[in-house]
Amino acid sequence: MLTYAQAGVDDEKTRKALKGIISLAKASFEFRKGRLGEPKEDIGHYAALLDFREFYLAMTTDGVGTKILVAEAVEKYDTVGIDMVAMNVNDLICVGAEPVALVDYLAVKEPDDEVFAQIARGIYEGAEQSGMAVVGGETAVLPELVKGFDLAGTAIGVVGKERVITGKKIKPGDAVIGIESSGIHSNGLTLARKLLIPKYGLDYEYEGRELWEWLLEPTRIYVKPILELLESVEVHGLAHITGGGLLNLKRLTHHGFSLEMPGIDGIFRLIHENGVPLDEMFRVFNMGVGMVVIVPREEREEALDVLDRYFRSFELGAVTEKPGITVENYGVRL
Repeated sequence: MLTYAQAGVDDEKTRKALKGIISLAKASFEFRKGRLGEPKEDIGHYAALLDFREFYLAMTTDGVGTKILVAEAVEKYDTVGIDMVAMNVNDLICVGAEPVALVDYLAVKEPDDEVFAQIARGIYEGAEQSGMAVVGGETAVLPELVKGFDLAGTAIGVVGKERVITGKKIKPGDAVIGIESSGIHSNGLTLARKLLIPKYGLDYEYEGRELWEWLLEPTRIYVKPILELLESVEVHGLAHITGGGLLNLKRLTHHGFSLEMPGIDGIFRLIHENGVPLDEMFRVFNMGVGMVVIVPREEREEALDVLDRYFRSFELGAVTEKPGITVENYGVRL
């Protein structure tokens, strides 16, 4: 049995360590009081929001994580740029914001024209899928600090004040809809790598694909279906299922969730069969659901119709009065 903490990523320890940073960050809000672009600390769960009077400017930042180590191992760099963009824009849309622009940060041990070109192609592909511009970036050559490379970005979006999604409208009985992921995305790679690669090797074939292909599959970008959904139905909540798995739903509301999750297959089945307990699986990975949408029950069919034009989606269950997340078909409570 192997858990995320045993693999080297202790989420609870990280949360405790971040408390000091978060408190100082919130204290800095006073520096903008009464000025254009004042931060709003009462809203914004996946992206920070700045009040620009007529609209909110949404900001988020994220990177690719240890998925980069897989890319380096197989010398394939043309997908990690998509991952970087996806991790940012999928957070932006959770507050109802339309992505507008992104800047990237690439830190390398040494410059390499071909590696740079492949990374750039991925970033361009991600920007095209998101309908936004890459307006700048920074490349740092740090031979004493970086072994290979690291890639991160910061994205901004805009949302009208009357259209921001906070989760405050979520109520018991609301329908919970999941949109299919493309696989492991960019979270839980530390656990997956340390569990699978030493035992099987990256060339191990599983269900018709080599292990490295399963691990490098780019993170799905949900911008277009979500923006269309926001124009079609009333949306009460949006959750990007990243690190923390289904626990991401707790960002949105104090209410609970009763869910029936899809069958465990693909890379998730391989990980689970190699010793990761079910409850840990749902705490770490997206388990086949990369984005969750919460809508009034009477609008669930229309929401499913819109989302199915882009990716497979399915009704997962409902919001409950009682707090907590229960995966009914697997007997897991989070």
